[in-house]
Amino acid sequence: MNTPTSREGNLIRYTVYLLAMLMVLGINQLVVKTIPLKTWDVVLYLLVAAAVLLFFVYRFNREARFFEKDTNLNWLDYCGLTIALTVVVAVTRISVSYLQASGRLPLFGFQQNYLRHEAVNLFWFLILSQGIVIPILQGFLASGFLFNYLFRGKSVLTGVVGILASALIFAGLNFQFTASLFLINAFYGALFAWSYLVSQSVWMPTFLAVANGLLMIVMM
Repeated sequence: MNTPTSREGNLIRYTVYLLAMLMVLGINQLVVKTIPLKTWDVVLYLLVAAAVLLFFVYRFNREARFFEKDTNLNWLDYCGLTIALTVVVAVTRISVSYLQASGRLPLFGFQQNYLRHEAVNLFWFLILSQGIVIPILQGFLASGFLFNYLFRGKSVLTGVVGILASALIFAGLNFQFTASLFLINAFYGALFAWSYLVSQSVWMPTFLAVANGLLMIVMM
């Protein structure tokens, strides 16, 4: 159980990381349920989010020596792919926002909450939480740790099953269970997971998830 080669150890570790993520999401909901925002609620969120984020980065980097890579390229070496996927995220996110504005798609929960209050401090908190912190944690949990622990095989089938599992986890962590919104989030989850398999770097899906998160907030 001391290395990521242990299936039992991997499941325990992943459960711990999942619980840490749920704790951040829970405190996030605690902050936004009261308008105007309470200073100490925000401080609590920042402390917990920073601790969990540092924990994820530390654990991932510490375990990286056990993870096999088929390439020594950095995700920045995939400049063309990064730009192309960023365009895909931007175009699809703009399209989703248009459909939401026209009433053809329901709004996300945090969007509904913001439109009820339209507070400046809530907007900037959402930029930080929904736009940056939560997407980074999702990148580690739904792509990095998931594939390195549970889908380390090199077969096509393993990759496909891993992408589907990652898509479902990513969508589930957004807690939007309306069929249309869940499928949209699953699409992004699958796209981010695929980018991880191609680049073999957790920073590719993390960058794309942050771009997606920030666009959601900016275009509310």
